[in-house]
Amino acid sequence: MPVSVEPTSQTDGAEALRPHAEDAFAGELVALAAQDDRPRPARWKLSPWAVATYLLGGTLPDGTVISPKYVGPRRIVEVAVTTLATDRALLLLGVPGTAKTWVSEHLAAAVSGDSTLLVQGTAGTPEEAIRYGWNYARLLAHGPSRDALVPSPVMRAMADGMTARVEELTRIPADVQDTLITILSEKTLPIPELGQEVQAVRGFNLIATANDRDRGVNDLSSALRRRFNTVVLPLPESPEAEVDIVSRRVDQIGRSLDLPAAPDGLDEIRRVVTVFRELRDGVTADGRTKLKSPSGTLSTAEAISVVTNGLALAAHFGDGVLRPSDVAAGILGAVVRDPAADRVIWQEYLETVVRERDDWKDFYRACREVSV
Repeated sequence: MPVSVEPTSQTDGAEALRPHAEDAFAGELVALAAQDDRPRPARWKLSPWAVATYLLGGTLPDGTVISPKYVGPRRIVEVAVTTLATDRALLLLGVPGTAKTWVSEHLAAAVSGDSTLLVQGTAGTPEEAIRYGWNYARLLAHGPSRDALVPSPVMRAMADGMTARVEELTRIPADVQDTLITILSEKTLPIPELGQEVQAVRGFNLIATANDRDRGVNDLSSALRRRFNTVVLPLPESPEAEVDIVSRRVDQIGRSLDLPAAPDGLDEIRRVVTVFRELRDGVTADGRTKLKSPSGTLSTAEAISVVTNGLALAAHFGDGVLRPSDVAAGILGAVVRDPAADRVIWQEYLETVVRERDDWKDFYRACREVSV
């Protein structure tokens, strides 16, 4: 007998698996707005100082603690926020896993109170996703009109003075990318079918993210690149900073998935970060042994994924304590992307580095077991 499943909205009490930034951190945004007495650009929910505080964290005069959303150089965040306060768009550039999307979402949430005006870039992203489309039923019935027009997230942001986001800009075909040139330079979007245009109101800006490490990348034209102020998000400078980032995100994700906190999990997090950094940098932490780097990026985001999966294994199939056996398979999957070349690199690393570390014996055995 078929079962009918009624759609459920959040207003019906359903809990979102991954709330938008403005919902997940609504309390912090409200507290910042209440304490924020600095000048705000047109239609901004917070001042540039408050936006930076929201991203970097801090304690407000009333004692409210603002959790850090980005752990990295303060100047990078200040430049990004200042860019959005001007008429230049912001391009967040970096290798995969450097929190470009995360920073983009939180910037939009803090500036406009809405991070959902999003265009996801892919090889199949059409021009309509950036400009506008049509409701073909109305178009055929009544001809071209504003009622038949379906605005894109960018058009809506222009009309309302909001912040739009374009993820993975370099994955979008070059001719579609260039649709942004007029929008960013003239701050207008022509609608030739109607003989009209949409002019951006004050408060409008655009955040794009891109990386040049993936295959299938379409380089930005020089004309489009000039319309952006580029901010490069680096990998964490120190192992301690990366461990802190991974620990914070794993804790947040674990709570959202109702996973129990793993006692003594910090040791395994530190081990995962060490493995990723050493293979990524091509040298051991003490600088004594040179290593071959695998084909994968081994980013902080991948370390977060490995530890989160390990936490789930420990919770559901173990005793709740995060152990080497819980993270070993995840590390193997992250490192060995090319089964031929990467497996040799991983085996050499295990035998020449991991095996020689006295306090890594359990980790070595776990990795050997899943590698075989």
